[in-house]
Amino acid sequence: LTYPLIGNYGIPSVKEFDEFGMPRHFEWYDEISVSALIVGEICETPSHWRSQETLNQWMIKHNVPGLSGIDTRSLTKKIRENGTILGRIIYANENTAIEKSLPFYDPNTRNLVAECSVPEPKIFNPNGSPRICAIDCGLKLNQIKCFVSRGARVELVPWNYKLDESQFDGLFISNGPGNPVVCKDVVTQIQRVLKNGKKPIFGICLGHQLLATAIGCQTYKMKY
Repeated sequence: LTYPLIGNYGIPSVKEFDEFGMPRHFEWYDEISVSALIVGEICETPSHWRSQETLNQWMIKHNVPGLSGIDTRSLTKKIRENGTILGRIIYANENTAIEKSLPFYDPNTRNLVAECSVPEPKIFNPNGSPRICAIDCGLKLNQIKCFVSRGARVELVPWNYKLDESQFDGLFISNGPGNPVVCKDVVTQIQRVLKNGKKPIFGICLGHQLLATAIGCQTYKMKY
């Protein structure tokens, strides 16, 4: 993160939910999605009336490593010039040599969508209309909140869920991480709905790429 001071608002309660059972202040349930966090300066004394703990305490609770005291703007310039680059955090001191031969691990070789998708379907606003089936490829809860606030019923399903068109009026494909090429199961389901041609389909970010893949387009990773 390039903002000069991070964590000055602290972390609000994870136990506050809205009328639909979703966390009021978070984009997902009680977990952290990133593998690590790098900041310039971390605030250990947050000031906000909703703050329940510091960012550092929250990360420790979820076993997420972090670094502070880093010139993040200089790091951003390197990324700007070179595009997305692999990195790693290594713990070392004067008695430990940094092993430069350690291989970099590319997360894009994994099916990241499968790792962050819900394991079982969830229904929000069960009496709402229209009925939207949302494929969870790494969705942010605000997307569901936008739907239900407009009266819709949303069924959030796993990325590889077998779709039943009789159970929804429209299909939504969420955003998410990783390479759409490895998400063959969801592409197959999208193709089936497209072939029937009876339900509208819309997506965002990765959802657009999966929809494009389903109609025969090829995707490729851009510099960033």
